[in-house]
Amino acid sequence: MNRLSQRCASVMVVCLAAPHLNAVAEELRAGTAAKQFIAEYEASVRPLEIAAARADWNAQASGKDEDYKASEQAQNRLDAALADPAAFARLKQIREGLGKAEPKPEPLLARQIELLYLQYLGKQLDPELLKRMTAKSTAITQTFNVYRAKVNGQELPDSAVRKVLRESRDSAHRRAVWEASKNVGAVVEADLKELVKLRNQAAGRLGFRDFYEMQLQLGEMTKPQVLALFDKLHELMREPFRAAKSRIDAKLAADYGLAAADLRPWHYHDPFFQEPPAGYTGQLDAVYAHTDVVKLASAFYAGIGLPIDDVIDRSDLYERPGKYPHAMCNDLDREGDIRVMANVVPNHQWMSTMLHELGHAVYDKYIPRSLPYIVRIPAHTFTTEAIAMMFERLAGQPGWMQAAGLAVPDPRAIAETSAGMHRDHTLIFAAWSQVMVRFESAMYADPDQDLNRLWWDLVEKYQLVHRPDNRSAPDYASKIHIVSSPVYYHSYMMGEMLAAQLHHVIARDLLKADTDTPVYNGQSRIGDFLKARLFGPGASSRWDELVRHATGQDLSPKAMMAEIRAAGREPTQAD
Repeated sequence: MNRLSQRCASVMVVCLAAPHLNAVAEELRAGTAAKQFIAEYEASVRPLEIAAARADWNAQASGKDEDYKASEQAQNRLDAALADPAAFARLKQIREGLGKAEPKPEPLLARQIELLYLQYLGKQLDPELLKRMTAKSTAITQTFNVYRAKVNGQELPDSAVRKVLRESRDSAHRRAVWEASKNVGAVVEADLKELVKLRNQAAGRLGFRDFYEMQLQLGEMTKPQVLALFDKLHELMREPFRAAKSRIDAKLAADYGLAAADLRPWHYHDPFFQEPPAGYTGQLDAVYAHTDVVKLASAFYAGIGLPIDDVIDRSDLYERPGKYPHAMCNDLDREGDIRVMANVVPNHQWMSTMLHELGHAVYDKYIPRSLPYIVRIPAHTFTTEAIAMMFERLAGQPGWMQAAGLAVPDPRAIAETSAGMHRDHTLIFAAWSQVMVRFESAMYADPDQDLNRLWWDLVEKYQLVHRPDNRSAPDYASKIHIVSSPVYYHSYMMGEMLAAQLHHVIARDLLKADTDTPVYNGQSRIGDFLKARLFGPGASSRWDELVRHATGQDLSPKAMMAEIRAAGREPTQAD
């Protein structure tokens, strides 16, 4: 080849290679920009996230005005950083660049940018609007936390309200206590309606139809997807729930000397009828009456290879005035500062609750610290709910009790009670979740409608509970989750579905059990399995990918329905 031909061939190679070289350069530029943004985020925003989490913990623990104010200010500082339009414009450009880059960037880098994009997107609002939303939410939450039902001049904490609903046979007294517990709705109603409209205003400015749809999409879900799953759930659960509800009503009616048709919301043993009647738990409560349930829970988690004593040492576990009256688990820094807040008493409910909250804690604790900060969280809120729910059910199983060193006077009776309780819990909670999911969806779609009528229409349709006669009050507003954990109840129910799928895999594949209730105690293989299949990826995978990775199947209510069928119709103490 002569010199001219060689030169032409070289030019042709360069020309042919140019598009590839440009693509590689573009990918490198996008990757470099992504890494730079992440570094800046960790340097500037991460400390604000940690400060907000700690301030919120302090407020929930004390109930003091100054702590709630400090929490609000910390959240405002975090929101202001995430609302920075220049930072979001850069992030959006980086995300688009990574999407177009060839070859594709490393998946973990792209995943971090996607999660940051969703996080920043939800805050691209007028800072004053964000502050108003935070102030309103904080004020309502504080009202809930310090509110106590008042009956005949006596203030009743939440535990006392529930005790009356579990034990009293006096319908008039039950009604008075139930209505007193609901009166918090009237206290917060105006602020709640304003908060709903502020949330919708924020969603509209970001291009979403309403706040409900925005929250789902920021969690990588869609409203049609969630409602289709709940339609399937209702199809499977409707008739089994109707049968369970008829049996429960017959027992309650006999207890109160009423006809079943005369039962009203205060005749159930939970203020919202989201749990089975206490007829199940009396026998179970006796097992735990003289037990240190915190110590028991700690020993269990250590036995399955997920020790949790450091979390317990940092936690706030017993009731006092002003404190958050329920239970929660917070990971304050993704570096190990994980804490549980609870109001423990020695009974079955709190044994179950401690297993639940520490289930959240082990998920947070055993996400590898080697993962980048941004993905060092559960894949979705419902995946951590699944772990909490899978472990909480153990509190009713005689095999678990005996392995934990408890005296179980009649294991067969306990087993029958536990099976019935789990069956009814699943059915009752599924019906209750339908109310919450569909109420919030409809409330945000049209907040000016008669919300109390909507609430009771849904309660009657899905829970088959008669609305109170001659009562006009904002009972829907008495549910704190509408304020503090909006658009969250689908996560609880999806968590129940995933819990059933995970339990099926653990029982069938891991423990090779020939029973539906194998003993988990001392099985370190369970901890190893969860660390590898569920905790290990953190949020580096989308929730749907993680469910398939952990269980080999898509999320579905089928495993949950199989558990209900397996429970059968054994006679129980509740009958």
